[in-house]
Amino acid sequence: MCNRYRMTAKVAELAARFGVDAPYPPDLVVPPPELFPRRPGWIVRADGGERTLDVATWGFPPPAAGKAPVTNVRNLASPFWRAALANPARRCLVPVTAFCEWEGDTGSKTARWFSVPSRPIFAFAGVWRPVAAGKAFAFLMCEPNPLVAAVHPKAMPVILHDEDFERWLSDDHATACGLAAPYPGQLMAVA
Repeated sequence: MCNRYRMTAKVAELAARFGVDAPYPPDLVVPPPELFPRRPGWIVRADGGERTLDVATWGFPPPAAGKAPVTNVRNLASPFWRAALANPARRCLVPVTAFCEWEGDTGSKTARWFSVPSRPIFAFAGVWRPVAAGKAFAFLMCEPNPLVAAVHPKAMPVILHDEDFERWLSDDHATACGLAAPYPGQLMAVA
Protein backbone atom coordinates (compact mmCIF):
# COMPACT_ATOMS: atom_id res chain seq x y z
CA MET A 1 0.00 0.00 0.00
CA CYS A 2 1.11 3.53 -0.66
CA ASN A 3 2.33 5.16 2.54
CA ARG A 4 4.63 7.85 1.15
CA TYR A 5 4.10 10.52 -1.46
CA ARG A 6 5.31 13.97 -2.47
CA MET A 7 3.60 17.29 -3.06
CA THR A 8 6.35 19.72 -4.03
CA ALA A 9 4.24 22.35 -5.82
CA LYS A 10 3.73 25.82 -4.40
CA VAL A 11 0.31 26.90 -3.11
CA ALA A 12 -0.21 29.21 -6.11
CA GLU A 13 0.44 26.28 -8.46
CA LEU A 14 -2.11 24.17 -6.60
CA ALA A 15 -4.66 26.99 -6.77
CA ALA A 16 -4.19 27.33 -10.53
CA ARG A 17 -4.21 23.57 -11.14
CA PHE A 18 -7.41 22.86 -9.22
CA GLY A 19 -9.32 26.11 -9.79
CA VAL A 20 -9.16 27.21 -6.17
CA ASP A 21 -9.58 30.89 -5.33
CA ALA A 22 -7.15 32.77 -3.12
CA PRO A 23 -6.67 34.28 -0.58
CA TYR A 24 -5.80 31.60 1.92
CA PRO A 25 -6.38 31.84 5.65
CA PRO A 26 -3.36 33.39 7.39
CA ASP A 27 -3.16 30.46 9.84
CA LEU A 28 -3.07 27.80 7.11
CA VAL A 29 -0.37 25.27 7.94
CA VAL A 30 1.77 24.43 4.93
CA PRO A 31 2.38 20.68 4.74
CA PRO A 32 5.92 19.39 4.15
CA PRO A 33 6.79 18.24 0.61
CA GLU A 34 7.34 14.61 1.67
CA LEU A 35 4.25 13.03 3.20
CA PHE A 36 3.79 10.06 5.50
CA PRO A 37 0.80 8.82 7.53
CA ARG A 38 -0.22 10.99 10.51
CA ARG A 39 1.21 14.12 8.84
CA PRO A 40 -0.71 17.01 7.32
CA GLY A 41 -1.29 17.09 3.57
CA TRP A 42 -3.22 19.17 1.06
CA ILE A 43 -6.70 18.19 -0.06
CA VAL A 44 -9.10 19.88 -2.48
CA ARG A 45 -12.74 19.52 -1.51
CA ALA A 46 -16.07 20.99 -2.50
CA ASP A 47 -17.54 23.54 -0.11
CA GLY A 48 -20.76 25.32 -1.01
CA GLY A 49 -20.36 24.59 -4.70
CA GLU A 50 -16.79 25.90 -4.82
CA ARG A 51 -13.51 24.04 -4.60
CA THR A 52 -11.37 24.84 -1.61
CA LEU A 53 -7.78 23.99 -0.76
CA ASP A 54 -7.49 22.63 2.76
CA VAL A 55 -5.09 20.82 5.07
CA ALA A 56 -5.96 17.48 6.67
CA THR A 57 -4.04 14.76 8.49
CA TRP A 58 -3.29 11.66 6.44
CA GLY A 59 -5.08 8.69 8.01
CA PHE A 60 -8.59 8.07 9.30
CA PRO A 61 -8.82 7.15 12.97
CA PRO A 62 -8.67 3.34 13.20
CA PRO A 63 -11.76 1.28 14.06
CA ALA A 64 -9.98 -0.17 17.12
CA ALA A 65 -7.88 1.59 19.75
CA GLY A 66 -4.14 1.14 19.54
CA LYS A 67 -4.10 0.56 15.78
CA ALA A 68 -2.39 2.69 13.13
CA PRO A 69 -4.49 5.23 11.21
CA VAL A 70 -6.15 3.90 8.06
CA THR A 71 -4.48 5.63 5.11
CA ASN A 72 -5.66 3.65 2.08
CA VAL A 73 -9.19 2.75 0.97
CA ARG A 74 -8.92 -0.69 -0.63
CA ASN A 75 -12.33 -2.28 -0.03
CA LEU A 76 -14.90 0.19 -1.38
CA ALA A 77 -17.77 -1.95 -0.06
CA SER A 78 -16.49 -1.89 3.53
CA PRO A 79 -18.89 -0.33 6.07
CA PHE A 80 -15.87 1.60 7.39
CA TRP A 81 -15.77 3.68 4.16
CA ARG A 82 -19.45 3.61 3.15
CA ALA A 83 -20.48 6.99 4.64
CA ALA A 84 -17.49 8.88 3.20
CA LEU A 85 -17.81 7.36 -0.26
CA ALA A 86 -21.59 7.80 -0.45
CA ASN A 87 -21.47 11.50 0.46
CA PRO A 88 -19.96 13.71 -2.28
CA ALA A 89 -19.18 16.36 0.36
CA ARG A 90 -16.77 13.87 1.97
CA ARG A 91 -14.84 13.14 -1.22
CA CYS A 92 -11.69 15.07 -2.05
CA LEU A 93 -8.79 15.32 -4.46
CA VAL A 94 -5.36 14.65 -2.97
CA PRO A 95 -2.75 16.67 -4.91
CA VAL A 96 0.42 14.68 -5.67
CA THR A 97 3.66 15.19 -7.59
CA ALA A 98 4.98 11.61 -7.09
CA PHE A 99 4.24 8.52 -4.99
CA CYS A 100 6.49 5.80 -3.63
CA GLU A 101 6.36 2.04 -3.58
CA TRP A 102 9.18 -0.10 -2.20
CA GLU A 103 10.99 -2.71 -4.26
CA GLY A 104 13.21 -5.53 -3.06
CA ASP A 105 13.66 -7.70 -0.02
CA THR A 106 13.43 -6.55 3.57
CA GLY A 107 16.68 -4.92 4.57
CA SER A 108 17.61 -3.92 1.02
CA LYS A 109 14.50 -2.17 -0.27
CA THR A 110 14.71 0.61 -2.83
CA ALA A 111 12.22 3.48 -3.05
CA ARG A 112 10.64 3.69 -6.51
CA TRP A 113 8.94 6.99 -7.32
CA PHE A 114 6.03 7.06 -9.76
CA SER A 115 4.94 10.22 -11.55
CA VAL A 116 2.83 11.40 -14.48
CA PRO A 117 5.25 13.38 -16.70
CA SER A 118 2.51 15.18 -18.65
CA ARG A 119 0.94 16.38 -15.39
CA PRO A 120 3.47 17.61 -12.83
CA ILE A 121 0.58 17.83 -10.34
CA PHE A 122 -1.97 15.01 -10.44
CA ALA A 123 -4.64 13.89 -7.98
CA PHE A 124 -5.58 10.78 -6.07
CA ALA A 125 -9.27 10.07 -5.40
CA GLY A 126 -9.64 10.72 -1.69
CA VAL A 127 -12.13 10.88 1.14
CA TRP A 128 -12.04 13.06 4.25
CA ARG A 129 -13.91 13.46 7.50
CA PRO A 130 -13.94 15.82 10.47
CA VAL A 131 -11.98 14.63 13.51
CA ALA A 132 -11.21 16.17 16.90
CA ALA A 133 -8.00 17.76 15.60
CA GLY A 134 -9.52 19.10 12.35
CA LYS A 135 -9.82 16.88 9.28
CA ALA A 136 -8.44 13.48 8.27
CA PHE A 137 -8.12 11.99 4.79
CA ALA A 138 -7.33 8.72 3.02
CA PHE A 139 -7.15 7.83 -0.65
CA LEU A 140 -8.51 5.02 -2.76
CA MET A 141 -6.51 2.07 -4.04
CA CYS A 142 -7.17 -0.18 -7.04
CA GLU A 143 -5.52 -2.99 -8.94
CA PRO A 144 -2.11 -1.88 -10.21
CA ASN A 145 -1.32 -1.19 -13.83
CA PRO A 146 1.64 -3.19 -15.29
CA LEU A 147 4.18 -0.45 -14.51
CA VAL A 148 3.28 -0.31 -10.80
CA ALA A 149 2.64 -4.07 -10.56
CA ALA A 150 6.28 -4.75 -11.45
CA VAL A 151 7.21 -3.06 -8.14
CA HIS A 152 4.05 -3.48 -6.05
CA PRO A 153 1.71 -6.21 -7.37
CA LYS A 154 -1.06 -5.73 -4.80
CA ALA A 155 -2.44 -2.23 -5.45
CA MET A 156 -1.85 1.34 -6.56
CA PRO A 157 -3.50 4.66 -5.70
CA VAL A 158 -6.46 5.73 -7.81
CA ILE A 159 -5.12 8.53 -10.00
CA LEU A 160 -7.96 10.55 -11.48
CA HIS A 161 -7.99 11.85 -15.04
CA ASP A 162 -8.49 15.63 -15.14
CA GLU A 163 -11.93 15.25 -16.69
CA ASP A 164 -12.98 13.07 -13.72
CA PHE A 165 -12.18 15.58 -10.96
CA GLU A 166 -15.66 17.07 -10.90
CA ARG A 167 -17.34 13.66 -11.25
CA TRP A 168 -15.41 12.40 -8.22
CA LEU A 169 -16.39 15.45 -6.17
CA SER A 170 -20.07 15.53 -7.10
CA ASP A 171 -21.51 12.40 -8.75
CA ASP A 172 -23.52 9.66 -7.10
CA HIS A 173 -21.84 6.83 -5.18
CA ALA A 174 -21.85 4.21 -7.95
CA THR A 175 -20.52 6.59 -10.62
CA ALA A 176 -17.79 7.92 -8.32
CA CYS A 177 -16.66 4.45 -7.26
CA GLY A 178 -16.60 3.45 -10.92
CA LEU A 179 -13.62 5.82 -11.31
CA ALA A 180 -11.50 3.50 -9.12
CA ALA A 181 -9.49 2.00 -11.96
CA PRO A 182 -5.76 1.76 -12.75
CA TYR A 183 -4.28 4.82 -14.43
CA PRO A 184 -2.63 3.91 -17.76
CA GLY A 185 0.96 2.84 -17.12
CA GLN A 186 2.13 4.21 -20.46
CA LEU A 187 1.29 7.72 -19.17
CA MET A 188 3.46 7.25 -16.06
CA ALA A 189 7.16 7.11 -15.28
CA VAL A 190 9.14 5.41 -12.51
CA ALA A 191 12.54 6.34 -11.10
